[in-house]
Amino acid sequence: MTTTKKEPSFLDASLPILVLIVLLSSSVILFGDDSSYGPNQIALFLASAVAVVIGLKNGFRWSDIEKAMTKGIALSLGAVLILLAVGALIGTWLLAGTVPTLIYYGMQILSPSWFYAASCILCGIVAMSIGSSWTTAATIGVALIGVAAGLGLSPAITAGAIISGAYFGDKISPLSETTNLAPAVAGAELFSHIRHMLWTTVPSIVLALLLFTLIGLNSSGTADAAQIDLISSTLQHHFTISFWTLIPLFVLLAMAIKKVPAFPTVFIGALLGAVWAFLFQRELMQSILDQDLGNTVGSLKLVWATLFDGFALETGTDDLDRLLSGGGMSSMLNTIWLIFSAMMFGAVIEKIGLLRKFVQSILKAAQSTGSLITSTIATCIATNILTADQYMAIVMPGRMYKEEYERRGLAPVNLSRTLEDGGTITSPLIPWNTCGAYMHGVLNVNPLDYFIYAFFNLINPVLAVIYAYCGIKILKLTPPESVEQELHLKL
Repeated sequence: MTTTKKEPSFLDASLPILVLIVLLSSSVILFGDDSSYGPNQIALFLASAVAVVIGLKNGFRWSDIEKAMTKGIALSLGAVLILLAVGALIGTWLLAGTVPTLIYYGMQILSPSWFYAASCILCGIVAMSIGSSWTTAATIGVALIGVAAGLGLSPAITAGAIISGAYFGDKISPLSETTNLAPAVAGAELFSHIRHMLWTTVPSIVLALLLFTLIGLNSSGTADAAQIDLISSTLQHHFTISFWTLIPLFVLLAMAIKKVPAFPTVFIGALLGAVWAFLFQRELMQSILDQDLGNTVGSLKLVWATLFDGFALETGTDDLDRLLSGGGMSSMLNTIWLIFSAMMFGAVIEKIGLLRKFVQSILKAAQSTGSLITSTIATCIATNILTADQYMAIVMPGRMYKEEYERRGLAPVNLSRTLEDGGTITSPLIPWNTCGAYMHGVLNVNPLDYFIYAFFNLINPVLAVIYAYCGIKILKLTPPESVEQELHLKL
């Protein structure tokens, strides 16, 4: 016996979202920076329960909703594997001296006045080369957070600069997964999509760099030469600092450029860090390993523990201990919990048709090209918030709006660029999104803290809306691309 499924009302579509907004707001008010360590997950579970009740009311079976939840969580498993590998990598690269070496040289080279702008540029170059904002943040980004701490600069502004540069480089790289996904969904050609995106991404990054430069020139940091010397001497005392300890970084970047998949690339980088610890940090390992087990077995235990539980160093100074400790797969478990909770909520509201109901209402009001593109960006941002995944924020709105763009004679590159401007770029700004949770786990800075400083990610969608209403670089379908011409050719 089949049950007739009812179309959700606008109230049905609104209620779970309103409940989620209230609960997440309450979570931040009650728990502050600790809200992502459990409270947000409970908020997502409760909002999912409200959505499930609405689905059951409208004729959906629990078994179908449960399958949708399982499928939604399964979509995030690739990101979960990468997260676990990144945790292991951070731990072994601390033990191997790779991150301490980057921090050491960074403090010698980077001036506090230009640090934020330089960090943004450096992350942009690396992300463009390898096509991955995540890998950039987990390697160069982690080191830059350490350098900022050494120079007495703001970790929130530094995280904003890292994310701005990483996402700019990611967007203009043909190696990026999302840069390939957006044109595939919209029906555009990859390099046409990248060229069209330059019109919004380049002005946005220029404005972001200007802001980072102004902030840097007006904030020289609190670290003096004596403090920098203290941190440098501490690093040299505990670690072997040399060019050779940077080899794991170069190997990882080379694999990324060769388009080796992200999970094996990062995990191989973690294992290489473990080997490098044996080769270059013997004195450090001797000072902290379990002597009762002997040198070889004790070293093996230490490296093994670093892979799953991270690395901790005691220097006698709390700030330096926090700077030089962290990582391990276990450090990512809370982030994974958050991702699973968010993906479950997103899967439920997609299954019972709540997002589709919103888009249908939006299209009735979006009469002009400007309002259509603005609606697409708003839908991408909403999808990022509700489904907590940047891939969903590209694929779902892309499917929903593709036919409407064609009907209005708009070239596919308009849609593909808009999907990136609204979907990919805003994803790290949302604490429970896979990207926001990842950046929090890697950089140890809450998205609510770096949100206002991720200038590129904030400026880009606004600029895209301005372009849409002013008609700047809004391309029309050429005759060979038009639906009528395609039908004529087929006939």
